[in-house]
Amino acid sequence: MFPPNPAATVLLTSLACHLFLKRYEPTDVPLLVGLLAVPPLIVSFLQEYSLNLLFGPLLRSWSLYCSGLLFCILTYRISPLHPLSKYPGPMACKISKLWLAFVASRGKLHVYVKGLHDQYGPVVRIGPNELSINEVSLVPSILGADGMPKGPLWEGRRISGRKGAGSKEASRGNLIGSRDSKLHAEARKAWNKAFIPTAIKGYEPILIRRVTQLVDSLGGQEVRSVDLSQWLSFFSFDFMGDIAFGGGFELMRDGDKDGLWHKMERGLYLPALTQQIPWSISFLPYFPMVGQEMKALGKFAIDQAKRRLQEGSVHDDLFYYLIDDKRVDAEPYPFPLVVSNSVLAIIAGSDTSATVLANTFFFLLSHPESYNRLQMELDEAFPRGVKEPTDAALLSSLPYLNAVIKESLRLLPPVATSLQRAPTVGTGDKVLGENFIIPEGTSVVVPPYTMHRDPRYFSPSPDKYLPERWLGGDDATGTKFVVNEDAFIPFSTGPANCAGKNLAMLEMRMVVAYVMQAFELRFAEGYDEERWEDELKDYFVMQKGSLPVVVTSRAA
Repeated sequence: MFPPNPAATVLLTSLACHLFLKRYEPTDVPLLVGLLAVPPLIVSFLQEYSLNLLFGPLLRSWSLYCSGLLFCILTYRISPLHPLSKYPGPMACKISKLWLAFVASRGKLHVYVKGLHDQYGPVVRIGPNELSINEVSLVPSILGADGMPKGPLWEGRRISGRKGAGSKEASRGNLIGSRDSKLHAEARKAWNKAFIPTAIKGYEPILIRRVTQLVDSLGGQEVRSVDLSQWLSFFSFDFMGDIAFGGGFELMRDGDKDGLWHKMERGLYLPALTQQIPWSISFLPYFPMVGQEMKALGKFAIDQAKRRLQEGSVHDDLFYYLIDDKRVDAEPYPFPLVVSNSVLAIIAGSDTSATVLANTFFFLLSHPESYNRLQMELDEAFPRGVKEPTDAALLSSLPYLNAVIKESLRLLPPVATSLQRAPTVGTGDKVLGENFIIPEGTSVVVPPYTMHRDPRYFSPSPDKYLPERWLGGDDATGTKFVVNEDAFIPFSTGPANCAGKNLAMLEMRMVVAYVMQAFELRFAEGYDEERWEDELKDYFVMQKGSLPVVVTSRAA
């Protein structure tokens, strides 16, 4: 018995497969391969062909089956039947997230998403089942206490693989990748302990020692040409190593002889692509040559976690709080959980702060009036040769210093696009605000880079560097500044905001103050200022290029 019309049977089978994929969204590799290979194979075997003539019908059945499946998927995604059909967006985005993965591969996802909002408005469909929302009134319903848990993006960012954040053992206490709100809240308690005021006070001597080392390294000669971006990276990596793992990194002293910084930055490239198509992460183990840098970063995190567990606490570092070294009888935390927290500490504790610092110095150097005004404020608060800028309370009270850093964070937030949330599976639709409904299965992205440059929230001149906007009053033309603090989310907002925000702000204030007290800075001869933003890459966290600067020691 065989199908009277094999072609029709194959097409009906492809439709059934589409309905199955749409309903269950499986990510298991053997099942996906089976769904693509087995149905056309069965149809071919049911036809009356001898084995030696089977190849031709099988090839035709498989080609027709794949074509029918692709047609069903694409037709549904662009049809009025799709629940997101009413939202505008490019056809390429509606059809597949592969397009956004391609955009992300070029490092300009933040610019692309902003361009979409400029063209289509505050709500844009950026994927078959994903919206980008640039509407401040909806942010509390997305990111806030009554918002949604993290979306599927995080399933595509399992940097440390099955031994780390991707492990089931790591689900309890995994801060960065947990999609369960209760588990995330439990994990956040430990991180909050690590960044309470008394804990931060304990980190201050470590920070002062490292900032002093940075200044000494930059000031080896009276006049010196340096890549300030690289030195800030070395500083932040060394400081992160002290805070997270009790020390062990000495990039400012020895240089990056082991390629640690390069390893970290290259390790973030592939996750920036796989986060767009999370199911693809399941296929990576079958291609061992793919993602070597990502695996190297995961291995580095594993090695640091092992070293920290073996050596114990030298001082009350981050892991002292995360694994609660004071516990005696309690069961130890699973090693995969320690690894996942190591990955977060390495990335969030070094790459983001280094980029924000480099952005801040770039903006100061390209705006001499801001540079001079800040230097005057710092000289008054910390006279050279009299007082070093180590007073955290005084630093936090300096209005122009804080305005300079906030304006840098506004224009170039360290996480520019990828604040993604989604309704919990099985809970149905989610209502945002008063009447904005998100269907279950839909992901929502809030893009800080886009929101920070929206004239509704920051005006006039939202694309211009104007620290004065944070001081109130009017601009040079007499136009009153509009600053919507609710739209300023460089550290995210709500329960999943940056746990280390206060330490990061102290770090940035102190580095800027120390460097500007010690040196006069200017761009190296021939440096094209347009290069800076051209070389910035959005790979979940912003990555930067070089910043050639001439450093001159200031007279006491």
